[in-house]
Amino acid sequence: MTKNIFLLGSTGSIGETTLKILKKDKKNFQIKLLTTYSNVEKVYRQALLFNVKTVVIFNKKKYLKNYRKFKSKKIKIFPTIEEAFRFNKKKSYLTINAISGIDGLEPSLKIIKYSNNFAIANKESIICGWKFLKKELLKNKTRFIPLDSEHFSIWSLLKNEKKQNIKKIYLTASGGPFLNFKLNKIKNIKPEYALKHPNWKMGKKISIDSATMMNKIFEVVEAKKIFNLDDKQIEILIHPQSYIHAIVNFNNGLTKLLAHDTTMEVPIANAIYLKSEMCDFKNNYFNYDLLNGLNFIKPDLAKFPLLNILKYKFNNTYLEVILVSLNDALVKKYLDNKISYLSIHTLIIKLLKKPYFSKFYLLKPKNINDVKIMVQRVNHYIDEYLDK
Repeated sequence: MTKNIFLLGSTGSIGETTLKILKKDKKNFQIKLLTTYSNVEKVYRQALLFNVKTVVIFNKKKYLKNYRKFKSKKIKIFPTIEEAFRFNKKKSYLTINAISGIDGLEPSLKIIKYSNNFAIANKESIICGWKFLKKELLKNKTRFIPLDSEHFSIWSLLKNEKKQNIKKIYLTASGGPFLNFKLNKIKNIKPEYALKHPNWKMGKKISIDSATMMNKIFEVVEAKKIFNLDDKQIEILIHPQSYIHAIVNFNNGLTKLLAHDTTMEVPIANAIYLKSEMCDFKNNYFNYDLLNGLNFIKPDLAKFPLLNILKYKFNNTYLEVILVSLNDALVKKYLDNKISYLSIHTLIIKLLKKPYFSKFYLLKPKNINDVKIMVQRVNHYIDEYLDK
């Protein structure tokens, strides 16, 4: 029987990788929903290629402008998830959230009830709204699958294991393009160089986060929430080859490693083929050469000062929302050549200490609207701060 797939954020790098996998197996899977914020031309081509009859365009102006274009091809388009599902209550076999940034949180909360399995590569949603996501997942008995390569690896390694058996989990980081550079030597490095990740092909935002190591900070916070870990149970190790994605050390003396090539096709395909044996990679071989040259390095705080942020207590408060929003805004400024590479580091550390933000660190958002309001406050503050 054909299994239905909903794909949020189909025009980004994770979305395109998902479609690449599904293109090879249209017999067993049918895409029922695609979404984009504003990349209308790409989602239009995707809908035609995969015969998708329902599309959500979150940008209201572009939705209205392109309504007739989609209608001429008998494709229904909507500006929100709620409107798209007003007359269609059928659950998907799998929903994949590939939306970038905190914008992915609200669509996730809206679509979980229409999903039997929910896989997410959107770390900002988990960091800022895990308690809301978890509530919806439990309420609707929806199975949760983390799609980040590190978290999918941990999830795979911890199957049938109890939390009390875990001694420590190690998340690996490549170190990005500037691993062997001192920060003061690259303080004015242009975005084109920061985007050149040595191992992965990723979107612009996550590539910059990888260079600054903010991506790894997010992943630590994310892992604590998903797997209910204590601060002492998780650590970062730099692994330049990016072949080992997670290491779990157990109290019984055993240590498990999970390795795979540097492509998101592996966790995505394994999430898609969750209950079958059909997932088969043509180049699926064990790369022992990479293991022969294996090395792990403790990160240097002088090179990656943002790692000091992990000293903060992340407890589902506004701290998570403020951190994600600060980083989102400053990375965008950097990509637009409005601030320097060094400024991403110095401004985040400096602004987190501002009383304007720190007064919220013991307060918890009560709903998605509280999160959205805080995001707006952060963006407004940064614009005013930089103007001064």
